[in-house]
Amino acid sequence: MALTQFTNLDFDQIKTSIKDYIRSNSEFTDYDFEGSNLSLLIDTLAYNTYITAYNSNAVVNEVFLDSAVLRQNVVSLARNIGYVPQSKKAARAVVSMLASVPTSGITSTTPTLTLKAGVVATGAANDLNYAFCVPQDITIPVSDNLGYFENIHVYEGAFVKTTFTVDNSQPDQKFILPNPGVDLSTLIVKVKPTEGDEISEEYTKVDNIVGVTTTSKKYLIQEVSGEKYEIIFGDGIIGRKLDNNNFIEATYVVTNGKEANGVSNLSFNGVILDSNNIFIPQSTLTINTVESASDGADIESVSSIKNYAPRLYSSQYRAVSANDYEAIIPMIYPNAASVSAYGGEELNPPQYGKVFIVIKPKSGSTISLFSKREILSNLKKYSIAGIVPEIIDLKYLYVELDSSVYYNPNSVSDIENLKSQVISSLTSYSRDKETNQFGGRVKYSKVVGLIDDTSNSITSNITKIKIRRNLNAAINFNAQYELCFGNEFHVRSDGYSIKSTGFKIYNNPQTLYLADYPTSTTSGRIFFFYLDSVGNPVIVNNSAGTVNYVKGEVLLNSVKIVSTVKENNVIEIQAIPESNDIIGLKDLYISLDIASSKFTMIKDIMSSGDNVAGTRFTSTSSFVNGNYTR
Repeated sequence: MALTQFTNLDFDQIKTSIKDYIRSNSEFTDYDFEGSNLSLLIDTLAYNTYITAYNSNAVVNEVFLDSAVLRQNVVSLARNIGYVPQSKKAARAVVSMLASVPTSGITSTTPTLTLKAGVVATGAANDLNYAFCVPQDITIPVSDNLGYFENIHVYEGAFVKTTFTVDNSQPDQKFILPNPGVDLSTLIVKVKPTEGDEISEEYTKVDNIVGVTTTSKKYLIQEVSGEKYEIIFGDGIIGRKLDNNNFIEATYVVTNGKEANGVSNLSFNGVILDSNNIFIPQSTLTINTVESASDGADIESVSSIKNYAPRLYSSQYRAVSANDYEAIIPMIYPNAASVSAYGGEELNPPQYGKVFIVIKPKSGSTISLFSKREILSNLKKYSIAGIVPEIIDLKYLYVELDSSVYYNPNSVSDIENLKSQVISSLTSYSRDKETNQFGGRVKYSKVVGLIDDTSNSITSNITKIKIRRNLNAAINFNAQYELCFGNEFHVRSDGYSIKSTGFKIYNNPQTLYLADYPTSTTSGRIFFFYLDSVGNPVIVNNSAGTVNYVKGEVLLNSVKIVSTVKENNVIEIQAIPESNDIIGLKDLYISLDIASSKFTMIKDIMSSGDNVAGTRFTSTSSFVNGNYTR
């Protein structure tokens, strides 16, 4: 009998296999293994087999991208298909600085001012101080004794300079940046013939070798162990080969990543020189923060590498289909948490030759105008002629719960604590990737199950679903509005499936609300109304807009809104979905809004035995209430 269970990962089964193998020998057929010293030897063999099987399994897992766990192995496997994981991304702020040049002395005729590379400002966030720097010198002209550094991008972190000397006597010489936490977008590589030379040539980074000739001043970058990076130069066939004694200067920013996001008040702490290398005093300079620090991000995670490496490989570094854009954008904009792209031909009416892109950033709710321009600029080398990419603003679809949770009072001592547990469970689910992305989905069965599974004391729950969009009103302007929910609406025969918070319009002092009235099973009209002294609706505009129940679209005719009850000029508009499973369609990003949800704890007096007959049991409607307003 052959011992076949050599890869089994269960110790007891391995031990049993060894015993069966020994029993196959006639001398041990009726041997009592448990009562003999041979049992110790069997245990030793089983342990050895178990450890060997575990190690073999772990080694084989590390060979494949899908199953690898160790970062260095995942990075190595991704490198085989041409993928370089995203580095840490420094939080970036935009500042403007005005320098006043002294009117006396040699600097009175200074034609230029130079902001030296390195630290230029400091700021604080969460009781921690952060330094911001520029990766290279910035020179501006002086006019009327004033120098204006306008919209300078500063990066959080330490400015570092690393040098190498090419030594051809070392055939395997590597140029590895010694610092982890490098922001590769700030890396500048220059090469001089020798260390003593003053003239240098700048080399630029490439992602692939397309178009690289024997004289191209290019370099590749790859991540190595310890989250460090290696610079790879050409070999004379693909890219220019470096000569012996060439001197390499690499400058870059070592950053803390996302920790500095939100820094807004920056103080100047840099060095400005005039054209005669004379120091300009800090007292003559004022600094203004144009944009707070944002877009800082940690190094790409293992799960993200596994997700994007094969997708980027399939795109072959060209943006043709929507999936290509979704794979490429996280590479050029590491702060992207989720990306949705779709062709203009899917719109009504269609817009041929366009691709629309929506990006959910890892920090913040929207991306800045500068980031949009930067992404579109970087996309040019991937896009094909005839297709125009356009980045549109992120739209949130909020999902709210109205849950009545029944519990056995005999099993609960602290009702508020039980309620907090329910909220905590749903908050964790709201952060799950299946909901926290474009194309996400809130699954009703999972929500109900999570509530029931929170505690054994919970006997059941009745949970109702509402969906909400926030309308940002153009105050004191006549404007039309379109709100797409991307989910079919439930149609109530008496209307009021759609509700809103209050607002005021031009030439009407009342606080108004909007609601719907169906004119067919697929469409209806939107009307404005206010509530009289006893709470009854009084209609003031019977044709304020239309609603398409099937598509989940609300269209408001031109209206001049002068104020809103909610802050920030927001009107909250809610609807009842036809299905309790909510999906994020196209540019809609689902947000399970636990903070705006309602949770009511109700005693289950039948389960507790207080009223087994159920005559005093509190029933809860499974349908949304009939309030006129939100």
